[in-house]
Amino acid sequence: MQNFDDDLHTITLSSDGSYTAYSKKYKEHYHSTQDGAFHESITKHVLPASLHVKDKKTVHILDICYGLGFNTLTTLLHYKEFMPDVQLNIYSPELDSRLVKSLRNFTYPSQFDSLKEVIVALSTEGGYRDENISIELFLGDAREYIKRFTKKFDIVYQDAFSPSKNPMLWTQEYFSDIKNAIKDDGILTTYSTALKTRLALHVNGFYVYINSGEDCRDATLASLSELTGYKRVDMEHKIRCNPHVQPLQERELTH
Repeated sequence: MQNFDDDLHTITLSSDGSYTAYSKKYKEHYHSTQDGAFHESITKHVLPASLHVKDKKTVHILDICYGLGFNTLTTLLHYKEFMPDVQLNIYSPELDSRLVKSLRNFTYPSQFDSLKEVIVALSTEGGYRDENISIELFLGDAREYIKRFTKKFDIVYQDAFSPSKNPMLWTQEYFSDIKNAIKDDGILTTYSTALKTRLALHVNGFYVYINSGEDCRDATLASLSELTGYKRVDMEHKIRCNPHVQPLQERELTH
């Protein structure tokens, strides 16, 4: 782990044996140490999302935010093994350019050994391309980046630091931009089960569902179209029971 950006991060071993990092800036881990960094990416994001697009020949994914790269890299592993003929396009904003450049020296799980070339390319060049894969990293503000796209994404991994630590990426207005960027039959995955998060999705017209993974705490799925195979959250009932709870608003955060 020498030369990893440890001035602003502390390396932490998570429960599945993979390492994550603690951000001294946000005072939060990049992954649940309880669920495990690799396991969390698989169960909360990659598996439910890939199942949703299993019949598509081309898939566009928005990975918010790149962070340590687990969601993008785990997605590559999964598609290479189970969906090798899919044209996979991943777009991922990340505010911390110094972090990205240091990731070539991060101690990833052994499952990523075959992706060393990809990891180096992303950390040094900000992108990677081959016959079936295109990855674009954007070093900057995710809120501005997503406004570039209209009905582009089949999948959105909503995996920013938590609403209490990075609230600007969980507001009603932010999810309005996500609504514009995601396809009507697209799917959004997130670890957050907070009522404020689900309300922000609900008021933007998303159907909200519970994602229950094996050996992993519940998470959330959302789509502008109804999903099958998941328990839907009765948002109207939630609102009646919690009339004082409102989705995060940008105006609350700028005053």
